Amino acid sequence: MSDAAPVRAAAEPSPERLANPVLRYFLATRPAFLTITLAGCLLGFAGTVSDGLPFDPLAAVVTLFLALLAHAGVNVLNDYYDHLNGTDALNSDRLFPYTGGSRFIQNGVLGPRQTLAFGLLLFAIVIGGGLWLIGRSGGGLFWIGLAGLAIGWTYSAPPLKLNSRGLGEVCVMTGFLLVVVGADYIQRGAFAASPWIVGLSYALLTTNILYINQFPDRRADLAAGKRHWVVRLEPRRAALGYAGILALAALWPLLAVSSGWLTAWGLLALLGLLPAVRAAAELRAQADNPARLRPAIQGSIAAAHLHAVLLAATLLAERMA
Repeated sequence: MSDAAPVRAAAEPSPERLANPVLRYFLATRPAFLTITLAGCLLGFAGTVSDGLPFDPLAAVVTLFLALLAHAGVNVLNDYYDHLNGTDALNSDRLFPYTGGSRFIQNGVLGPRQTLAFGLLLFAIVIGGGLWLIGRSGGGLFWIGLAGLAIGWTYSAPPLKLNSRGLGEVCVMTGFLLVVVGADYIQRGAFAASPWIVGLSYALLTTNILYINQFPDRRADLAAGKRHWVVRLEPRRAALGYAGILALAALWPLLAVSSGWLTAWGLLALLGLLPAVRAAAELRAQADNPARLRPAIQGSIAAAHLHAVLLAATLLAERMA
């Protein structure tokens, strides 16, 4: 056993440490990872404000709450279905808390049925709140919400199990782009091109969080039959996929500015990509040694957040100027 194994075990959840049921269920949602949805909502709100439209604070608060609950529900259901396919139980290479699931089922904190019921409850609350928002903002939100929940469900749930079929990256990119589009729609009350434009690079960077997280999980996912691209490709070749997604995330703002969809100030958001540039180099060097990828994973998370916040800030600054 490596020296790192006891440290990982000590950091993971346990029934003794999570005897409080409120804390137990709250932490089962993996709340530290929900901030990427917060960043997407802020980007959607900023786009609406930058277009000079009125801002509804109550709708924004409800939007943010429901978006976070939807993301939490996806996290919980993903844990359940990764328990069913066995990948989390097999995963001895995990870099907790980033990869290998929440460990709530594997460590006996929640049972599988409790986990499934909790995930379904979160989705039910989102649907109920979404119906209220539809009545306030317009019927187009129904299709955004339906698409988002369908993506979140089919990502890991049978029979589709889209991530196991090499479509996980498409799911994540589309799902987080819909966060921006939905936040904008609820304020605007109509579909517009601008949230798709401002949200794409953020969605691509968020996709790279999933992509790099799959390297430590690669052996377990292969054994469990999850045939995503990091499993299908040799590790060093798979590392090129991260660089390709990052390149698209960098090129999109340049295209948006050159086409007049964004002002030149939008290029400041490219500074947020710097942690991902370093992460790409680290991944290329350590693709065969995923135990050393923790800094690269952290850099990927930082890049997605920084880019979204910087782009939102430039949109708001242009409006106030």
